Amino acid sequence: MPLRTPDLHFLLGARVGRGTIKSPEQWLLVLFLGLGWAGCSPGEDPRARGRVVVEYWEKWTAYEGDAIAAVVEDFNRSQDRIFVRRLTVSKMDQKLILATSGKNPPDVAGLWNTYLPAYVENNALLPLDRWASESGLREENYLPVFWEMCRHRGHLWALPTTPSVTALHWNKKIFREAGLDPEQPPRTLAELERFNETITRKKPDGSLDRIGHMPQEPGWWMRDFNRWFGGKVWDGESRLLLDSEPNRRFFAWLESYPRRFGGPAMDRLRGGFGNFASPENPFFTGKVAMVMHGVWLDNFIRNYAPPDFDYGAAPFPTDEANPAFPVSVAEADILVIPAGSRHPREAMEFIRYVQSPPAMEKLCLLMKKFTPLRDVSPAFLRNHPHPYLRVFLQLARSPRTVPILNLPSFNEYSNDIEANVNEVLRGSLTGEEGRTRLQGRQQKALDDKLARWRRVAAGRESTWCRELAETP
Repeated sequence: MPLRTPDLHFLLGARVGRGTIKSPEQWLLVLFLGLGWAGCSPGEDPRARGRVVVEYWEKWTAYEGDAIAAVVEDFNRSQDRIFVRRLTVSKMDQKLILATSGKNPPDVAGLWNTYLPAYVENNALLPLDRWASESGLREENYLPVFWEMCRHRGHLWALPTTPSVTALHWNKKIFREAGLDPEQPPRTLAELERFNETITRKKPDGSLDRIGHMPQEPGWWMRDFNRWFGGKVWDGESRLLLDSEPNRRFFAWLESYPRRFGGPAMDRLRGGFGNFASPENPFFTGKVAMVMHGVWLDNFIRNYAPPDFDYGAAPFPTDEANPAFPVSVAEADILVIPAGSRHPREAMEFIRYVQSPPAMEKLCLLMKKFTPLRDVSPAFLRNHPHPYLRVFLQLARSPRTVPILNLPSFNEYSNDIEANVNEVLRGSLTGEEGRTRLQGRQQKALDDKLARWRRVAAGRESTWCRELAETP
């Protein structure tokens, strides 16, 4: 299979020939110098001799790094033909595209699913349709939402490892103090706001001492928040849908916060919040009683919250209660084979091993997450330490759970919605002003992305089809 070089212009949007940067190669050099290299390479393992060495780049550190290291070690012990050499790489999303552009990529890499569309359209990955089929990996093996997020432009490009879905987490101690039943979280957005009013406490000077819920805390899923109002960001083809009634309700809900709690007062409260991964996390200190977070929050509660911290987890409220079909957004770490991989078939053999139920359950158990596979062993459920594992499994299996936004202009949209939401929550923009401004600016950004894609689409598809046909 011939090597191909990703289109660095397409990914970076570089204006070659203007300013001081004249070529993609100069972009490459500048980025390498600016980012630095933060990987750590292990010494040569004697077991690698005589085997095909598969270079594996992964972003995980700490307990996550230990978890994948254990799975890699199991694979290396399981056979004597392939040796996987794992390298921990920071800023993976940037360094992998640079290495692929420089024709020196790893054989397999771990990414976040949010970067998949950009990598695919940048011609930086190999399609996995045929390899997955030959390896016995089928759609029916996976929870639908995680299989869906590994596909783009009609092809399979990745396979999932550790997944997450979002849920409401609430502080039971604060519920008791406010006279609320600590075992009964809000089921609708209207109930959420009634609980919010009951829990929020002000100081004598009128400033906020604590708040029941604040959309910006942590605010990481703001681009997807309209899902809980029944809305979508775009039609999946060419049009943003921010003019729809659910999106209007979403922005009206945002506008209600500064009116009820005061934009400057919320800003001052937020100014005293500590870092997420610390004992000063506002959820752990009781400054915010209800937050949206993923399955991994339990790890941080165990490490940073007070020993007696008592919390619950349940589906985040929607416009109308529907306990049988809760709403959530899903994301996952994924394994990909970069374009230019020197050992793609051996890389696929490693990926296939990770997808096996024993390896996947070991990895997800060590990371205290659920598994993206459809079938779960009784031992996994019995041994899992997460007290609300079944809540997250219910959410992952719900037909109303969708992958995190995969808009072609994802980065532009994410940054712009955060800026607009912050202004609405401060009270400096009305909800309608923020929504209208976002729709106008981001429709143009989407149009520009799609126009660039149309110019290269035929060539990309031809390359992918040829590679699938040439798969050895």
